[in-house]
Amino acid sequence: MSFVRKFYISDTHFLHDNILHLSNRPFTSIEEHDEHLIQQWNAVVGQEDIVYHLGDFAFSLNEKADKVRWIFSRLNGRKRLCIGNHDLRHGELHPTIAGLTWDRRPEGFIFTEDEGAKLVLAHYAQRSWQWERKGGYHFYGHAHGALPGIGRSRDVGVDMPEVRFTPTTFKELTEGMK
Repeated sequence: MSFVRKFYISDTHFLHDNILHLSNRPFTSIEEHDEHLIQQWNAVVGQEDIVYHLGDFAFSLNEKADKVRWIFSRLNGRKRLCIGNHDLRHGELHPTIAGLTWDRRPEGFIFTEDEGAKLVLAHYAQRSWQWERKGGYHFYGHAHGALPGIGRSRDVGVDMPEVRFTPTTFKELTEGMK
């Protein structure tokens, strides 16, 4: 049995043409962007590893549902979703997102532990979170680097320089945090 690792990432925005300009992502096309993210993901994530995706997995969920499923199927690991705003339709989980083979039911918040620390995961940044004053950490997305973390919280979106469009470990994400 191999050692299971945990990774974190947010805001992949697969199939979202405008994200290249909105977030100044260095790709010439959304196809190049998506392939790069898939390659980066599979370069670090093994089949049994767990990836916590903190929302906004893909775009064009109606028009490109087959492509969303195809991209999802190509990504290594057991994937868990913390629901983002682009994962919804009319306030409910979008049927395309709901139909993907997530390792667990997608949730608005996920509570977990990593490296012996308690961790609160959400798409949106929280200014106060469970276990904040007891050594807990908070990872979020949505902000695309525009909202700095406070204390032991941080943006884990693909746009962040430390994330590099790649699922990243707790140890890498918390280096230098106190």
